[in-house]
Amino acid sequence: MIIEQMIFAICAFALFVYTFFKMIQKNDTNYIGILIIQAIGIALNFIQVLTKKEIGIFLIIIKYIFSIMIPVAIMILDKKGIPLIQMLNVVKAKIYLKMGNNKKAKEQLIALVTKYPENYIGHKMLAQIYEVEGGMRKAIDEYVQAIDINKKDYDSYYKVAELLNNLDKSNEAAEMLSNLLNKKPDYYKATELLGDILITKQMYKEAANIYQDALKYNPLSFEINYNLGIAYTMLNDFQNAKICYEKAAEINSLSYNSKYSLAEIALIYKDLEEAEKYFMEAIGDDELSADSYYELSKIALIRGDKEKSIQFANIAIDINASIVVPKIKKDPIFIPIIAKISIPFNIEEMEEKHCKLLEKEQIAKERLEDMSEKSRNLSYDDIKFLKNNSIGKRKSGTEQYQEKNQREI
Repeated sequence: MIIEQMIFAICAFALFVYTFFKMIQKNDTNYIGILIIQAIGIALNFIQVLTKKEIGIFLIIIKYIFSIMIPVAIMILDKKGIPLIQMLNVVKAKIYLKMGNNKKAKEQLIALVTKYPENYIGHKMLAQIYEVEGGMRKAIDEYVQAIDINKKDYDSYYKVAELLNNLDKSNEAAEMLSNLLNKKPDYYKATELLGDILITKQMYKEAANIYQDALKYNPLSFEINYNLGIAYTMLNDFQNAKICYEKAAEINSLSYNSKYSLAEIALIYKDLEEAEKYFMEAIGDDELSADSYYELSKIALIRGDKEKSIQFANIAIDINASIVVPKIKKDPIFIPIIAKISIPFNIEEMEEKHCKLLEKEQIAKERLEDMSEKSRNLSYDDIKFLKNNSIGKRKSGTEQYQEKNQREI
């Protein structure tokens, strides 16, 4: 027993001295906590020697853990280049964040990255805190530091691009996203954001190419197929847009936007039966129901069913009069029945409902509605020529793949 205590005392003291000199060498006060833990273990042994009594198996285990195992583990990790001591700052920062004290958390992390500039976790956490607080430029700086340390930190690549875009630096954001997709082409969030930026810049062909490339890695993605449909819509390539919207609707049967777009494309090609079918499905969405009933009213008029047209028009007005009434007054097709439509007298005072569609969805919707209006004056021969001309365009391998899947459906 005495020999065991003496061996323990020598080893524990040697490890205590090692830790103390490590603290002096690195000038890191985090080692003080380790020294205190070691001192507790040494004190337990000292009490055992003085009292000459057993202190119990539990305290013996604590003694060895505190004075031998923990410092040895730190020594081994230091030799392997694993900065366990640095992680204490991270742990403290996380505790402060849980407590809602961002200021103290930042202090811990700033102290960490100042002393250890290559600490990846410190830079990443600091960037996330700055981002939450709205300090976007500081967040970008920290994310860039994290990327310099860990080249495969694709999430930080994306975050930098997202923040640059939020700062109205879309060109820099697009360049960052392009670099990210070159490194990791299946990173969908980068595809979506880059596509959105390109659509905002009216670079629709480039956006379509981005979505086509993304389909190679995830052909069953609803978002990619749907966004590609929007890009084709803006390119007036309605045949390929139709293929994409159909695929999107197949993947997500609750995609009312896809069905509304398919209905408008059917109107462009004068396929009233298909248009009616898709508009009837699209009325299930609160955002699209008024427009869908309005379009159904027009289809009924084209077919000569005035009663049904009046019925659909009144339903559309009840849902969103501020949107529907101006359209009805503007469109000469409603002249034969406008006297029988229930148009409110106080339409100017009605509050317009907020549009929940994304900007890209709204511009694609408006493009389709505008084209369906223009196509009303085209003959069936003109429509056939338009469709054949669209089909005859040279297609990429991705488009051909989509068409093959469509035929199999």
